[in-house]
Amino acid sequence: MAPYPLLGDQQGPRLRPKRTAVVGLYTDPPPRSTVICGDELGPVIPRTFAPAPAWSPDGHRIKAPLEYARGSQKTWVYGGLRIRDGQEVTLCAPSRNTAGWLKLLQEIARANPRGQVYVVADNLSSHASGPIRRWLRKHPRVHQVFIPVGACWLNLAEGWWRIFRKTALAGQTFADPDEIDQATRLATAQLNARAKPWVWGRPPPPHRRLRRKFAYLL
Repeated sequence: MAPYPLLGDQQGPRLRPKRTAVVGLYTDPPPRSTVICGDELGPVIPRTFAPAPAWSPDGHRIKAPLEYARGSQKTWVYGGLRIRDGQEVTLCAPSRNTAGWLKLLQEIARANPRGQVYVVADNLSSHASGPIRRWLRKHPRVHQVFIPVGACWLNLAEGWWRIFRKTALAGQTFADPDEIDQATRLATAQLNARAKPWVWGRPPPPHRRLRRKFAYLL
């Protein structure tokens, strides 16, 4: 929602069109279309990652020493989340550039061979470069929908990355990007095996059932 601006004596609309367009793809997508949330995670550096927040059996908070070492090798994890069923396509690349994003678009098109495909993504220069535009012209059924600046919460892939970090990275030690790539493929397969549809908005509260039912006789 946007603030209620005043344009002279007339009040403007309260909804921002770009945000509304993205939310509309989640709640009411076009018929026979597929909505994909594309994003990049990184850079992921080979090191020891802290375990996921939890409590030990004796009731103490699990802690891990801080890791300050930073290697020279870095990798980026590209991902495309299909909100219809929660299936994810991931790949690793040495940098965040046009080549990596183009490879992700190719994987998304290969995984969704039919119908129109709408890819929700950040408005980065690597997402709208010349090679990307030329590839999109050759594949007219794939469309990019850019989210507004400062509205990363509109991309449902941000929530999937949180689950991915806990599954693939938490508590693990990586020596090189190859091990990160292996962990990425393994975690993606595990998450896809139990994937569920991603629904925009807060789910309705569960129906409260009475534990006891009393009957009053008059």
